[in-house]
Amino acid sequence: MTEHPNSHGRQRTAQVRQSAVPAPEPGRARAVADEPEGTRRAETPALDRLPGHDGPEPALPRPAREPGAAASAPRARARGEAHPEPGAPRRAVPRPGGPETAADGPDGPERPASGGADGDGGAGKGPAGTTGGERLRFVGAATRRIARGIDLDEIVLGLCRATVPTFADAILVYLRDPLPVGDERPVGPVVLRLRRTDQLPEHVRGPEDPDAPQERAEPLPDLAGAAAERCEVRIGGPLAEVLRGVRPVFGDSSAARAALPELLGDEQDVPDRQRTILAPLRGRRRVIGAAVFIRRADRPAFEGDDLLVAAQLATHTALGVDKAVLYGREVYIADELQRTMLPDSLPQPTGVRLASRYLPAAETARVGGDWYDAIPLPGNRVALVVGDVMGHSMTSAAIMGQLRTTAQTLAGLDLPPAEVLHHLDEQAQRLGSDRMATCLYAVYDPVAHRIVIANAGHPPPILLHRGGRAEVLRVPPGAPIGVGGVDFEAVELDAPAGATLLLYTDGLVESRIRDVWTGIEQLRERLIDTARLTGPNPPPLEPLCDEVLGMLGPGDRDDDIALLAARFEGIAPSDVAYWFLDPRPQTAGQARRLARRALTRWGLEELTDSVELLVSEVVTNAVRYAERPVTLRLLRTDVLRCEVGDDVPQLPRLRQARPSDEGGRGLYLVNKLARRWGATRLSTGKVVWFELALPGHAR
Repeated sequence: MTEHPNSHGRQRTAQVRQSAVPAPEPGRARAVADEPEGTRRAETPALDRLPGHDGPEPALPRPAREPGAAASAPRARARGEAHPEPGAPRRAVPRPGGPETAADGPDGPERPASGGADGDGGAGKGPAGTTGGERLRFVGAATRRIARGIDLDEIVLGLCRATVPTFADAILVYLRDPLPVGDERPVGPVVLRLRRTDQLPEHVRGPEDPDAPQERAEPLPDLAGAAAERCEVRIGGPLAEVLRGVRPVFGDSSAARAALPELLGDEQDVPDRQRTILAPLRGRRRVIGAAVFIRRADRPAFEGDDLLVAAQLATHTALGVDKAVLYGREVYIADELQRTMLPDSLPQPTGVRLASRYLPAAETARVGGDWYDAIPLPGNRVALVVGDVMGHSMTSAAIMGQLRTTAQTLAGLDLPPAEVLHHLDEQAQRLGSDRMATCLYAVYDPVAHRIVIANAGHPPPILLHRGGRAEVLRVPPGAPIGVGGVDFEAVELDAPAGATLLLYTDGLVESRIRDVWTGIEQLRERLIDTARLTGPNPPPLEPLCDEVLGMLGPGDRDDDIALLAARFEGIAPSDVAYWFLDPRPQTAGQARRLARRALTRWGLEELTDSVELLVSEVVTNAVRYAERPVTLRLLRTDVLRCEVGDDVPQLPRLRQARPSDEGGRGLYLVNKLARRWGATRLSTGKVVWFELALPGHAR
C-alpha cells in the first residue's frame, strides 16, 4: 500500500502539539502575582507567601486537544466541517472578514449593532468552524480594532464589538480596581470589577449545532444584571489559579468550573460543554483582569484553536489597557501642571471686572506655554498680563511658569510696564539662548481711568467701547522676550468706563488657514457683532469670552489659547479724596481733620472714630522717617480704603510690644480694628493701607 508523502509530517506535528502542554498537577494552588516580563515557567509560588511579588511569566504554548476532540474528528469529517480528506471539495464557511467582521474603517466594514447585514445577526459566523487562515484574518481585524482605542473605555469597547457576535454571543470584561500604573506594586487584596458587558440580542439566532438538541435552547441570562459587579480574588483560590496560569481555559474544565462562580457569582449560570472561555488579561508585568466569552447552546461550541484566538484577544486588550493607564497618568500630570501654572481664580479688584479662558492645543497636547494673569497693585490698580512661550510641551510650560513667577515678583515692586518686560527679557536669557516668548503687560488705574501698555512681540489688544465700536490699539510691537539688547516702549491710553479690553495669544487669531492680521480683523468683527446683541449696554464678560472662542473653526486649533477680558468700571472722582502732607509733628492732627471732613461728606460719620485713630497711627509712623511729603488717600468703593505713602522703602512689621516700650503698638491697633491691612513697596518708597467695612446703609 502506498504511503502518502506527507503522512510522516502530519504525525510528527500531532505529536508535537500533544506534548507541548504538560498536564497540570491537580491540587497545585497558584495565586495572582505580578510577574516581570521576559521569564517563562509553569510553576510559581503562591501569593500568600509573597504578596505583590513579581514572579516569572508562565509559558503560553499551543493548547492541547481537549478530551473527546479525537473522537469527534470522524463526525466532523463526515459532516465536511473541518479537516476534509485530501482531494475532497472544501465546504464554504463564512469569513470573519465579511459583513460581520469585527473591524470597521480601514480594517473592514462596521458590523451592524443587531447583527449581520442579512438580518440574521451574523451569529455563528466567525472563527467557529473556520480554517486557520480565516481565524488569522479575524484576529488581525479584531486586534486592529482594539489597538485603535486610546483610553480604557475605547479599548474595552473595541474588544466587545470585535467579539460579539463574530466570536461569541456574550462577553464580560473584568478589570483590576484600582488598575496599577507602570511599575507600581499593588497593595492589599486583588479586586476585579466588571467594566463592561456585551450580549447578542435574543431575537438574533445563529445556525444550529448539529450535535445540539432539536428543541429550542434556553436563552442566555441578562449578564449585565446577573453577573457580580465586584470580585475579590482569594489567595490560593481557583480563580487565582486560573489567572496565574495566564492561558485561557474552557468553561467545562475543572479549573474554570471552580473559578467562574467566584468571578461571576454563584447565581450566574453559564452554558455547559465548551461554550465558555475564561481568559486572563495579562499586561506587561501583571494580570490586570479577565474576560469571559460565552456562546449559546444553539451555536457550535468553541474549538481547541479558539483558545489561541481568545489568548490573542486577551493579550492585545491587556497591553492596550496598560498603555491607556500610562496615557491617563500622563494626561493627569499634564493637566495638573497646566492648572498649577495658571491662576486658580482671578482677583476682583475695585473698578475692574475680569474673565478668562484657556484652551490647550489638542487633547494629545494638553500643556503649553500660554498664560495670563491679573495682579492687584497699590492704589486699586491692577496689572494685566498675557504671554506665550514657544511650543506646547512640558518644557514650554515649565519656562512659562518661571516667567509668570518673575512677572508677579516684578509687579509687586510696582515697576513700570517697560521695566517689567526688560527684566523678563533678562530672565529669559538666563534660562537659555533659545527661550523665546511674547508678552503684553498693562497696568490699569481705575482712579485716573488710564491704562499703560508695553508689548514684547505680542498681538495687539482690542478695546471694545460701550457703544459697540471695537478698535485694535496702536501699541509698539517690540521684540520678543529672550532676544536681548532691545528696548521696550510703553504707551498710555484712555480707559473709559464701560469699555472692555481683550488680551489674547496668537492661537486665537492665527492658524494654518489664516494669517494673524486676518484673524485679528475677524476677532474685531466678532466683538462688534456680539456687542450689537446687547444694544447700548456692554455684553456680559463670561458670554463674551464664549462668543470669542466660538469663532474657532475645525482647522483653527493649531496652538493653545489664553484669553483675558477686563471690563473697566473705574472709580468716580467724587469717591476719592487725596492730599499731600508735609512731614511735621502737626501732620497727624491735620490728617485726622481731613479724614473727618471726607467722611462727613460721604455720610460715613459712624466710622469717624476708627478712621481717625488708624489714620493718626499710620501717618505718625510715616512722618517719623519720611523726608519728602507724605500722601494720604481715601477711597469709597464697596469698602472704605485708606492709603498712606512715604519715601522710605522699609516695610513695617507687626510685633508684640513689651510693657516697658513707649511705641510699637500702632500696627497692633491697625491689625485689630481694620478689616484688612498691608504694606507694599514701591519704586519711590512704600504704601501702607487698611480697609474698613462700610455701614449697612452706605453699601
